[in-house]
Amino acid sequence: MSTFDYKAAAELFAAKGRSGLRYRRFAQAAEAIRYAIEELPLKVLLGTSLEVNDERYNATQIRALYESQHYPFTRNDPAR
Repeated sequence: MSTFDYKAAAELFAAKGRSGLRYRRFAQAAEAIRYAIEELPLKVLLGTSLEVNDERYNATQIRALYESQHYPFTRNDPAR
């Protein structure tokens, strides 16, 4: 994942949940990753996938992208 493009457009797909999110498009993948990790309830995150440049990432991979040294934003991960 070291070649992951955090600036590419991204789509976030969530399993049905109380968050109200089913699908959301983001201008940058980094924004989608931040939203998924910091805003979505854990139960919803577990059923969430991220699509960037025709590649799909599951919740575990989204977490790894968030924790990567290449992640461009300041992390504000809530205690889960």
